[in-house]
Amino acid sequence: MARTCEICGRGPEFGAKVSHSGRHSRRVRLPNLQHVHALHNGRRVRMRVCTRCIKAGRVTKA
Repeated sequence: MARTCEICGRGPEFGAKVSHSGRHSRRVRLPNLQHVHALHNGRRVRMRVCTRCIKAGRVTKA
C-alpha cells in the first residue's frame, strides 16, 4: 500500500499532460503524504497520512 493515505485511502491519480500544442504525455499526480505519529486504537503508531486528513482533524497526533 505504498503512496496511499492510511486514513482515507487516497492514492495516485493518472492522467495526461497536455502541452500548448495539444500533445499528450502520461503523468501521475501523487497525494501529499506525511509520516505522522498518531494515536490508533489507543496506541502510538507511525502512519502515512495525507495533508488533507491532517487539516480536517481526522488524525490525532501523538
